[in-house]
Amino acid sequence: MQPATRLRDFLGLQRSMLGLLSMVILVGMGEHMAEQFLPLYLQALGAGFVAVGTLNALDNLLSALYSFPGGYLSDRLGTKRALLVFNLFAMLGYVVVIVVPSWPAVFVGAIFFLSWTAISLPASMSLVSKALPSNKHTMGVTMHSLVRRLPMALGPMFGGALVDHYGPVLGVRIAFGVALGMAVVAVVMQETLIVEAERPPGEETTRPDAEHNPLRVYAHMPPALKSLLVSDILVRFCEQIPYAFVVIWATESIVHPVTKLQFGTLRSIEMATAILIYLPVAYFADKTRKKPFVVVTFAFFTCFPLFLMHCQGYTALAAAFVLRGLKEFGEPTRKTLIMDLAPEGRKAQMFGLYYLMRDVVVSVGAFSAGFLWSISPQTNLWTAFACGAAGTLWFAIWGKDLGWQAEPTPTGS
Repeated sequence: MQPATRLRDFLGLQRSMLGLLSMVILVGMGEHMAEQFLPLYLQALGAGFVAVGTLNALDNLLSALYSFPGGYLSDRLGTKRALLVFNLFAMLGYVVVIVVPSWPAVFVGAIFFLSWTAISLPASMSLVSKALPSNKHTMGVTMHSLVRRLPMALGPMFGGALVDHYGPVLGVRIAFGVALGMAVVAVVMQETLIVEAERPPGEETTRPDAEHNPLRVYAHMPPALKSLLVSDILVRFCEQIPYAFVVIWATESIVHPVTKLQFGTLRSIEMATAILIYLPVAYFADKTRKKPFVVVTFAFFTCFPLFLMHCQGYTALAAAFVLRGLKEFGEPTRKTLIMDLAPEGRKAQMFGLYYLMRDVVVSVGAFSAGFLWSISPQTNLWTAFACGAAGTLWFAIWGKDLGWQAEPTPTGS
């Protein structure tokens, strides 16, 4: 077997995976050029802290509400057609923000462009589970997560440069214009490369029996997945309560504020850290139990707000964002656990239901973020830390793991 073929098999880079990863880079690059700076955009257009916190809460709520429909449409329409619908949905949101320069328009556009990651994730995870053998699922999810971080690393740098040069209003609108162009290219790449996974013989192209009632899907959720869900909710409180205010803390609140471009480099440091740890972790996670990797991940989530609270300049912030990057340590492993535990034939729907339940609850915490920040930034960050500590301890004590069995490595596909 040629070295290139071995590397392709090791990384799970089949044609459909290449199409998925290309789409993730293009849509993600455009998205992260603009979205990171929306809190500054809102403030420049006259919105207050509560509006900033509400936008972040809306992000969580929409992520929740769109996750289950995303899984349902993926199971019913097939991955390829579902992803096309999702991409067009996001593009409409970009157009709204570009055309209407007012902060209420951001909330209208957000209904569309904030949906892409959440609504497409169940379809993406379903594609990975169908395209790759089970002993490559963590590697496949890791490649998806790794590639998602490339635009997260580079997008804020370009977006920060635009905001520094043109100001927060025009700079963000230009960034959304670039995002729209990249989304168009992503649609072309997706339609060219992704091959719809074959269904069992005799099964329809669409699945009229795909379950649309989340309560019926919940009845099939195993106890181990429910336990993971509880801890994940608490840890996401830790992440989301300060999330929208990190850029404000770094560029306005600390003793030595950083520029918008410097904040973009901090995001790049975070993503570079995540990218460096993904492949080694995926290799070992596929060969052993997954629970320790998830516990470590939750611990990194928990430590970030406490560390951030003591950062007053760029150097300390750079160290904090390295820590923030390490929170991705076991994220692909957690997603793999969800897919492994989900019942066959409804993995996308179960994945979507998991995120629906998680993010609906987390959005409540995100709505409180603006009020907590109004009391003081320290109140916001201490609350986040307490939630993360509770979630980490919950999973460490009550979280379940899958037994591990070695499976034969596929000869090729």
